[in-house]
Amino acid sequence: MPLPFVAFRATPFLASLPLAIAACCAAVPASAFDAPRTLERVRVDATRLRGVSDFDTPASVDALRLDDADSSRSGTVASEPLAGVPGLLARDRQNHAQDTQLSIRGFGARSTFGVRGVRLYADGIPASMPDGQGQLSHFSLVGGDRIEIMRGPFSSLYGNSSGGVLQIWSADGAPGDDWRFKASHGRDATTSLAAQLRGGSETVGYNLALSRFDTDGWRDHSAARRDSANTKLRFDLGDRRRLDLVANWVDIDAQDPLGLTADQVRANPRQVATVAQQFDTRKTVRQQQAGVIYEHGVGEAHTLRAMAYGGERRVVQVLPIPAAAQANPLNSGGVIDLDNAYGGLDLRWSWEGALAGRPLELTVGANADRQRQHRQGFENFVGDALGVRGARRRDERNTVENRDQFAQAYWAFAPRWSLLAGVRHSEVEFVSRDAYVTAGNPDDSGRIAYRQTSPVAGLVFAPRDDLRAYLSAGRGFETPTFNELGYRADGGAGLAFDLAPAISDNLELGAKWRAPAGATWNAALFRADTDNELAVARNVGGRSSFQNVGRARRQGAELSLRQPLGEAFELHVAATWLDATFRDAYRVCTGAGCTVPTTPVAAGARIPGVPARQLFARLDWTGGPWSAAIEGVGVGDVVVDDLATGRAAGYALLHLEGARRWHFEAGQLRTFLRVDNLLDQAYIGSVIVNEGNGRFYEPGPGRGVLLGAQWTWHR
Repeated sequence: MPLPFVAFRATPFLASLPLAIAACCAAVPASAFDAPRTLERVRVDATRLRGVSDFDTPASVDALRLDDADSSRSGTVASEPLAGVPGLLARDRQNHAQDTQLSIRGFGARSTFGVRGVRLYADGIPASMPDGQGQLSHFSLVGGDRIEIMRGPFSSLYGNSSGGVLQIWSADGAPGDDWRFKASHGRDATTSLAAQLRGGSETVGYNLALSRFDTDGWRDHSAARRDSANTKLRFDLGDRRRLDLVANWVDIDAQDPLGLTADQVRANPRQVATVAQQFDTRKTVRQQQAGVIYEHGVGEAHTLRAMAYGGERRVVQVLPIPAAAQANPLNSGGVIDLDNAYGGLDLRWSWEGALAGRPLELTVGANADRQRQHRQGFENFVGDALGVRGARRRDERNTVENRDQFAQAYWAFAPRWSLLAGVRHSEVEFVSRDAYVTAGNPDDSGRIAYRQTSPVAGLVFAPRDDLRAYLSAGRGFETPTFNELGYRADGGAGLAFDLAPAISDNLELGAKWRAPAGATWNAALFRADTDNELAVARNVGGRSSFQNVGRARRQGAELSLRQPLGEAFELHVAATWLDATFRDAYRVCTGAGCTVPTTPVAAGARIPGVPARQLFARLDWTGGPWSAAIEGVGVGDVVVDDLATGRAAGYALLHLEGARRWHFEAGQLRTFLRVDNLLDQAYIGSVIVNEGNGRFYEPGPGRGVLLGAQWTWHR
């Protein structure tokens, strides 16, 4: 049964949301439709095509402008701009120790922290490690120009763990660019400060973004602080040569409120489990990285591109594992200390020419990435003191690296037909060297390598200049991450090297329409059939072990619409239907101390954490110095574990925004106000899939008001 206080309050509004949108549109004067407004086209790099727009490719691609000059949000949480993307679910967990919860078409939903199953990039530099584990915490929305999201078969051209691809790109600095300073304050003493310094000359550009986010947290024991800096330097070297230098740094201190049981949510959704305060559960992250991208045009047709990057990420986390559980000599303790060093190279060649008198573009490349991790574990107690670093219980040095080669070709072989095809070969190798070997804890060292070739192809038909229809198919794969390899399902020593990669066959049928005045719509039907799906086998003492469970299917439909309504209004609607199920029966552990899964999960069971329906609608209005928006978000119910022992009911939220500009000789002041969850709905914002203690639920916040101001300096 879903949590009842969520179900009966959310459902009526969810049903009325489309009617409310229609009423808003009906209120727009008829004359508004007589003066169409052309929207600026957004550059897209996700398809890796230099001379072909995303409109002409057989792929679902969205590009979101991060124009901070018009934003009425704090600009500090990665989930903020992603709500209107069909097929994508980004949940702000109200837990800054665990990052945004992100999934695309159901891929990545099993992740209890960070991002898995979806490939992440920042300014062309991987934010996902070679094993597929990634994080959004260092994404700089303040300095960003756009976010690109690719869904469907062509995501597989990005390699391992690419159920979808999300990239953020920083803006280039140019002569005369404004400097911006922004501050906001909201509920729970949440404060954000940000600055973007951008400018340069014809040959050199700079973009420096600085931000601080500080909050006491909506729930108890959820305070957090995050400081970040992001820098991009552009050098135009002439003769089609360009050099980009990118560097970023992030420093996070966050308390971890953990999840709640259903009874705890009903009693007080802002509380925390007692163990969170007993052990002072928390997490610190320190990350710094830098990269360089060089492009060199050779003649008119050839382009060479080289990218190199490196970085360090240090994570210390205190978990609420009871001291009694750590009496087991195989237990690795309740304090995790990870020291990561990573880097990589990417080389590619592109050529734009013709075949049989028709446009042809070829791209061939290779990349290699390596992550070296020193993983240590310590007891989380010393005597009677809890939540402190105690005796060492784990010490290993892990290395994961990939070596990939890829090629793709685009050919407009007829006036209204084009073909895009590609292939990628990936090799991913895991090596673990155990330095903590005792009489009761044997040597856990080992290695395993996975190899996969992923083909993809798509056909595009253009019946009219403003309309495209396409069909695409491809194969992708997802290896287990090092965290998923970390614990064997039978409870024994060593890593879970019996796990196999999940292989997915993807199919998509879609259509795109673009009007000269700026209106757009996109629609897609999709199916992804997976073999060797990865799922939880047992969850004991805060440690999850995984297994391959056979076949799974994710299928559904997406629709998005953007419609300028004259000079004053713009409507944006996005809808998703997604059916995600396990197609084979399998077994899981449920009892304490279980090492052999015996509890059956029936074929056809829902994949936990994946809602069947999502709806987003937003109506923007601009009138002179004033602007306003009404925004509605609806998300369907989700099951919380493989056995569907609990369910978080669907919800619908209404948000309002308003802003005003004041123009001065030296610049522009913009003040804004945003009311989130206007109707003060009680709801579950996210779930922790298969949480072993029954603390599945992460409640969302009630009504909140955000006030902010931004000064744009015309230098």
